[in-house]
Amino acid sequence: MKICTKCILPETFPGIHFDKEGVCNFCRDFKGEEALETEKKEYHEKFLKLIEEIKGKSAYDCTLAYSGGKDSTYTLYLLKEVFNLRPLTITFDNGFISDQAFKNIRTVTETLGVDNIVFKADFQLLKKIFIAGIENTMYSAKALERASTICTSCIGFVKFTVLKIALEKHIPLMAWGWSPGQAPIRSSIMKVNAALFKTTQEMYRKPMFEVAGEQVNRYFLTDEQFMSINFPYNVSPLAFMDYDEEKIKEKIKDFGWEIPGGLDANSTNCLLNTFANHVHIKKHNFHPYAFEIAGMVRSGIIERQEGLNKFGEEASSIKNLEYIKKKLRIF
Repeated sequence: MKICTKCILPETFPGIHFDKEGVCNFCRDFKGEEALETEKKEYHEKFLKLIEEIKGKSAYDCTLAYSGGKDSTYTLYLLKEVFNLRPLTITFDNGFISDQAFKNIRTVTETLGVDNIVFKADFQLLKKIFIAGIENTMYSAKALERASTICTSCIGFVKFTVLKIALEKHIPLMAWGWSPGQAPIRSSIMKVNAALFKTTQEMYRKPMFEVAGEQVNRYFLTDEQFMSINFPYNVSPLAFMDYDEEKIKEKIKDFGWEIPGGLDANSTNCLLNTFANHVHIKKHNFHPYAFEIAGMVRSGIIERQEGLNKFGEEASSIKNLEYIKKKLRIF
């Protein structure tokens, strides 16, 4: 299979084409690391100004969707210790968070002195939607360039669960632990636009409704809630902060975080990730993390070979496939 000679995108990735040197169009469109550093400084300053505007105006300054993984843990450290904010961490339990990830959530929140809400979703409902994602595409081709169908469903639940809590508690900012490859820097600080978010909600809700019916509606906003004038900001700090995976892992060990075993190379929290990746590759012939990893290679965050290594399946993570099939009752 042909792979870009600069990043790691394969010829099967939607919309890709190569020049005579084997460089893909995404790499050719990249403005370079110097331009990226300039933008990062600009958005860092923008975030500091935003903090001045919102800090202390509610019981919590921000929410953080906290999975217990390395990126959300490091984001929590930044929010609490670097930016001196009062975060409310929210953990969406999809039934597949590893035991060690849950232990990390408890340990880190206790060490840093922050509140944590665990939202345990109806697993029977989630199971219907996850199983539907095995055979059905459910979402747009554009959405599936960045995540698998199963993960997209889960992310939809997380986004709107957090937004509902932020609105109910009048919290002015929602922080996310997206990696620099997941969050484009120009969308790393954005005021939630109610009309746009209502359209986005339908992108998630409608396919889920077709699978599970009215039960899914309780996880999403009502028309009345969309009339709120106090919609928060979305912020992804890792898009404009220094990002080094190994340094991040070392730093968060200070708060009692431990690397979970038995997961694939792209997750430090969710057992379902391996299975979701497996399904996506079989259906679409490219890895669902390809776009994210390619972005980090392109911007110099990780080396190309390190990016390629993230596509390998470890024996311990392959064992998870049988566990997932059994829990979802797929035989």
